[in-house]
Amino acid sequence: MLKKPLGSSGVSTSVIGMGTAAMDTADYYNNTDTKEAIRAIHAALDQGIRLIDTAPSYGWGAAEKIVGKAISGRRDHVEIATKCGVGWKSERGSPNGIKNGKATYICLSPDAIETQLDDSLRGLGVDYVDLLQVHKPSIPPELTPVEETMDCLINLERKEKIRAIGISNMSLQQLKSYQSIASVDSNQLRYSMLYRDHESDVMPFCLSHNIATLTYWSLEYGLLSGKIPKDRNFAPGDFRNEAEHWHPWYKSHNREKLMSMFSGWHDLNEKYSCTISQLVLAWTAPQPTVSHVLCGSKTVDQSIENATAGNLNIASADIKRMEDDLIALDSPD
Repeated sequence: MLKKPLGSSGVSTSVIGMGTAAMDTADYYNNTDTKEAIRAIHAALDQGIRLIDTAPSYGWGAAEKIVGKAISGRRDHVEIATKCGVGWKSERGSPNGIKNGKATYICLSPDAIETQLDDSLRGLGVDYVDLLQVHKPSIPPELTPVEETMDCLINLERKEKIRAIGISNMSLQQLKSYQSIASVDSNQLRYSMLYRDHESDVMPFCLSHNIATLTYWSLEYGLLSGKIPKDRNFAPGDFRNEAEHWHPWYKSHNREKLMSMFSGWHDLNEKYSCTISQLVLAWTAPQPTVSHVLCGSKTVDQSIENATAGNLNIASADIKRMEDDLIALDSPD
């Protein structure tokens, strides 16, 4: 699988990465089967995926422990990306809402970052991570100066506890404030066929400043898989049961519009021997402002499907055709 660099860090990794937000004990997709999740990670690695993205808050540390078990004995074949700043173990920091009944807080002070990273290293069973990302920007009332946060990250890099510095979920102005202190290697943000807001500001800035762009929600939690028709019912507890209230494409009539577009791509599925999900990922990866595409997976089949997309080379004429169809699709009703 093609690899691309994480900015100027010297670290390169697979263009398709594996996201672990769904590897939670009781979160968006209901309980995770730990053994199946480990098998899913093994399948991803076997298929050429080298980038695994996780975070302390995913399953309250459970996701990092699952990743740690899965990569045991295979550390040299994987680049691990985790995050810092969002915690729940204490009330220190600024309130960040309630998740699964637990209050979360944002704290980007140096001592909090170092403590959280040490916890992550223990959970992952490693001595260093390849990429440490600021999960969310600092917010009132406890605003940590960007200079303090960046100085801490630079120091962790010098100590060889991390190999690259990244940020996520930040505006262009916030990104610039970090970049003004020292080089940021990566920026993780939401991007998909249906959500392209950052194409006009953040993503071009990253491209022009050699900052890798890691996209999440590239399949919009399965909405772009071609497997969610208008009458699809989700399991009790699945967050997508309520998604139409904040994600208009989840409304049944908009799902029908998407399925109609996908049905028009059946010849492309046959031409490239791929699924709709793979076609969507193969459209996403070569976008000029995208460097790495993160895909969630909890099963072996999902991992194989996602990884295979990294080896697809869609003709430029077909990319343009898909782009034209997206333009015709317009906004959700």
